Formats: sequence, structure tokens, C-alpha cells
Amino acid sequence: MNYPVIKGASYALVHAANLLLSQGTTQTLERAKNPDSEYLRNLPEHLRSFEQVVNYAPNQAYIGNMRPDSLRDVAKPWYENSPAASARGEYGEIMSEDLFYGLLKLSDAFDLVLLEQSFVDELAPKLASHPLFADASLAGVEVAEIERYVSQLGAEGLYWQDKLVGCVKRAHDVDPNLNAHVMLENLVAKASGVLALKNLLAVSEVEAGEIDYIIEASEEACGDMNQRGGGNFAKAIGEIAGCANATGCDVRGFCAAPAHALVVAAALVQAGVYKNVAVVAGGATAKLGMNGKSHVEKGMPVLEDVLGAFGVLVSTNDGKNPVIRTDVVGRHNIGRGSSPQAVIQALVADPLGIAGLSFDAVDKYSVEMQNPEVTVPAGAGDVPAANYKMIGALGVKRGDLERSALPAFVEQHGMPGFAPTQGHIPSGVPFVGHAREMILAGDIQRAMIVGKGSLFLARMTNQFDGVSFVIEANSGKPEAVADTDAVKQVVAQAMRDVAQRLVAGDDDE
Repeated sequence: MNYPVIKGASYALVHAANLLLSQGTTQTLERAKNPDSEYLRNLPEHLRSFEQVVNYAPNQAYIGNMRPDSLRDVAKPWYENSPAASARGEYGEIMSEDLFYGLLKLSDAFDLVLLEQSFVDELAPKLASHPLFADASLAGVEVAEIERYVSQLGAEGLYWQDKLVGCVKRAHDVDPNLNAHVMLENLVAKASGVLALKNLLAVSEVEAGEIDYIIEASEEACGDMNQRGGGNFAKAIGEIAGCANATGCDVRGFCAAPAHALVVAAALVQAGVYKNVAVVAGGATAKLGMNGKSHVEKGMPVLEDVLGAFGVLVSTNDGKNPVIRTDVVGRHNIGRGSSPQAVIQALVADPLGIAGLSFDAVDKYSVEMQNPEVTVPAGAGDVPAANYKMIGALGVKRGDLERSALPAFVEQHGMPGFAPTQGHIPSGVPFVGHAREMILAGDIQRAMIVGKGSLFLARMTNQFDGVSFVIEANSGKPEAVADTDAVKQVVAQAMRDVAQRLVAGDDDE
């Protein structure tokens, strides 16, 4: 079977300490209920600097400068023992918040983002030195205009170094789906998606014009009062990234959406509908500082201070890059039930069984890769470790593993969690870039990406959700696929040759 390949993957983080304070749901609800709370008073003292965010080892794993397994060699707590590192990664970058405000303005199609002129002047050389945005230019306004929009017209302020440096205006005076808070939330998702897509094009060495289709898989919903969530983030992101030949759509499924989107992308490419499909997702302001209260109570930094974004390029088989096994796709059907064991059975055991693969035939599993330093202090435990134990237990139950081998299986086939808790971002996809690199290097043969989602959060159903797929080494022998343009040229030339022979009276053939 001529499977599609993963041609590249990008990962980006945005340090967003000020957006955490003003937009994170935990903070906005606390401010509404108890504006003088001890938590809000103490919170600023627990915010990290950009340098601390860059040096943080899990963030370095996310952008590709270290492999996830290497986190085992870093003493805990990681936030106290991470060595100096670079903001540029093998797969992308960590962007500072001030520079991101510039990207927010560059991504604004309706003049909703205003930035103060002196702030723009300070930002200009930073933009000029960025390899992906060197040609960008920004226009600023007087701070009085920004203050008027924030104080009188319902705009959301943008802050930097304790100063108001910009705002996001509302897009309608009565539509709640176009108020300033929602517009800021959506523009952040768009701008961080642009950052991921631009990095994807750079690391994949693919021209923007070669992208045929874009699927956006974040958790936000753009629309107005008549079609809240109608979309389309995908085309909005592609427009800013210069993908003039692409169309696209949004795929939503809570945390499982990226895995769903990658399966859809693989199917489109394998069917021959498109040659290059980019799956992208931006970050979520609502989840900034989500577990901040627990972190502050325990005297640690608030680690949920970054927006996460990613991009994956799915392309036609080139005989080199790792393939997506479209015949080994797990799915959580409606009738399966939502217990942890039922979910892992549907997403891991069932597809492996159908493909005739044992549990240990998969070298690495990527399931809900949340950073445990974020979740353990909040009482949620080490999520990846719990998943690996469940996978191993099902392997023992099926007879693929000895019970005594379970700890070694978890160690060898799992990895420490390293992704920010941005909902959709941790669910399987953070390892795609590492899996591709490790397969190309011959370090592993096969990986399984598992996306899981909590559909009950929308109060529409109590259902859980999930989908999985296998990535494995390319055989190096893609099936021959007819080049339709070349076939047409051959047929046309043959017809011309026949016509010439007929005119010449040579009709023996």
C-alpha cells in the first residue's frame, strides 16, 4: 500500500506571562469572584522570566533540542535544574511575549489590534532579526487611543513590563462571539498557528505555494452569533503564511482533534486528493495558569505560562520519510464505554491486534504527554506514566508481556511527559517530530500516536473520544503512481504521431 509520509514537524512555544494574568480562565474567574484574593496578590512573584522559560528542559524537548528520554537525566525539579539553552530548536522556537504581540498585529486582518508607537519602535529591530518575519513592518498609535478603547469601548489590554502597550478591540458592539475577549482568544490561536506553520515550512524546506490543504486542529471556535464556531482558522492562518495555493478547514474534537486531523490528512493524501497537507494548531489563552493556584500554594513557579503550537506536513510517499500506517488506526467507537481500560483497549490493543502486531512491536507510544511537574502538584498525577502502565497491563493480559516485564516495558516504550497543558497540544502529537527523526536515524522502527479527548466538557454528550495511528519506517519502495500530466502528454504526442502518419499515407500501424 502506498502510504503517505510525515515530511516534517514543527513546534513552537510563546512565553505569555502577561496574557496569563489577564486572560487565563483561572485568573479571570478569581478576579471576578475575589479580586483581592491572596492568590492574585502572590501570583506575580511566581511568574518566570523568558530566559527561565527557554532554559526549562521540557520546553527544550518540545522544540526538539533534546529527546524526551533525556529528561530522565535532568535532576528534579526540572525548573530548578535546567541548564542554559537556546530559544531556537530543531523543530521551531520559543518566542518572547513582546515579539508575539507583533505577530498578533501581523495576523490581524480587521485592524482590531492596536500597538503603542514607542513599543512598535522597540519591537522593529527584533522583528527585523527574526528569520521568518524579517520583512514585516508594523504601524503604531498613540497610547491615549489605546487607553480610550480599553476604558470606554470594551477592548482587552495588552501589557508588557507593567505598561499598557496595546489592545484588541471588539469586532461588534453587541455580538458576544465578537467581543474583545473572544477576538483576543481567537487571534492568539491564529497568530501562534501562523508561527507553527511558518516554522513547518522552514524545517520541511517546502515552499508555501506547495501546500495544497491546511487542517487546523486547536480548541478555539471562530464565528459570529449566527454561526458560532463556523471557522475557518485554517485558511486564515494559511493566508498570513503565504500559502496562496491552499484551501482548508478546521477539525474539532477537544484534545483528540490533532490526531483526528492527522488521520484525515493521511487519508486525503493517500487518496490522491492532495499532495501536501499541513495540519496546524495554535495555543489557548484560557489554559494559561490553569493550575496556577496549586503551583503558588506549593511555592513553585507557575509553569503553565506558555502557549503551545505545532505543525505537521503529510505528503505523498517519497520512499524516505516515515509513513503513516492508515491500516493501523484505532478509534473509540460510541458503544465502547469510557473507562480507562476500554479506551486504551480501543485505541491501542484493537488496532495492534488487527495488524498482527504485539505490544512490544511499537517502540514508542505517545499518549497524553503532559508535563508531570505541572499536573502532579495539582493532584492530577503523572498522566503519561499512568497511560503507559495501562498499555503495559493490557499487553500482559493479551500475553505479549510477562507481568515481571511490565516496569521495563513502561521505561522502554514510554517517555517522560514534556508538553504544556494546552488541552489539544499534549495529546500524542508532541512526539511526531521526535518519532520522525528517530525513525530516520534507525533508532526506532515504529511509534504509535494516541489522541484522547473529553467530549463531555461541552455538555452535549458524556462520551469520551480518541483516535490513534502508527508511524513506521519507510520501506523505500513506494508504489508507482501515475503522473496524470505526464500521461496526458504521452497520449497527446502519440495522437499527433498517428495523425502525421495518416496524413503521410502510412497507415500500416
